[in-house]
Amino acid sequence: MSAQAAVVTATDIFDRAARRRRRDRAAAGDPAAHAFLRDAMIEGLLERLDAVKRPFVEALDIGASDRSMIVPGARMARLDPGFGFARATGGLQADEDRLPFADGSFDCVVSAGVLDQVNDLPGALTLIRRALRPDGLFVGAFLGAGSLPALRAAMRAADGDRPAARLHPQIDVRSAGDLLVRAGFTLPVADVETLDVRYASFGRLLDDLRGMAATNLLANRSPLSRGALARAAAAFAEAAGPDGRTTERFSIIFLTGWAPDESQPRPARRGSATASLAQALRGTRD
Repeated sequence: MSAQAAVVTATDIFDRAARRRRRDRAAAGDPAAHAFLRDAMIEGLLERLDAVKRPFVEALDIGASDRSMIVPGARMARLDPGFGFARATGGLQADEDRLPFADGSFDCVVSAGVLDQVNDLPGALTLIRRALRPDGLFVGAFLGAGSLPALRAAMRAADGDRPAARLHPQIDVRSAGDLLVRAGFTLPVADVETLDVRYASFGRLLDDLRGMAATNLLANRSPLSRGALARAAAAFAEAAGPDGRTTERFSIIFLTGWAPDESQPRPARRGSATASLAQALRGTRD
């Protein structure tokens, strides 16, 4: 049995061991040089936290590649699926669908940039909800559907009439909201923001993806030959604008949900509305 087969189960989408290795490689490099996407996610998460007018005491940061995510006023615990990032932030190493925390440990859980690489995302969200105290808040962000269209097109050109799985499956915003409900969150909200980045070369995009530990982690991935890589780079360059740069899009899905509590508002009784719906409607990378 190969090393890869030994760590991948029949139901795994992603190779857990490869994910840890990629994150450890990123941690050993210069993560700050490739942190623009995480920075954008954290900015969005902090904006959503700022709208919540209540204090938090114990908070958990899932996917803590650094210490930049801080819930104001809260004592922070950190967790990352990679050993290097966990060690650097003084946190724990664990996968999100195998959280090592007791029920009701936190009143806030935040996560930036990792939930799109989890084998059992419904299970991970359920564990996050269980780790929250009643009326605890979860806010998360990850790459969703519509991300990396230029890379996807370049990979199609590289593989020709023998396409291979090169990019991760992507969750759209509606499905993300449904997952919150399925996990037992109340008052769920899912929305999306886009970030366009202009790349001078295909290699620069790949450098960013490696630096973010966001390259292909599929359990059944196949290597890209040197010729296919050259075809991908050529296709990426052909999509460039007059300035020689190619636009790549990152679609960030933001999730907000609360652990159930009796104090929370409940949906209005069906048919209790007093007005009808008709009336109510009257970035450069060198």
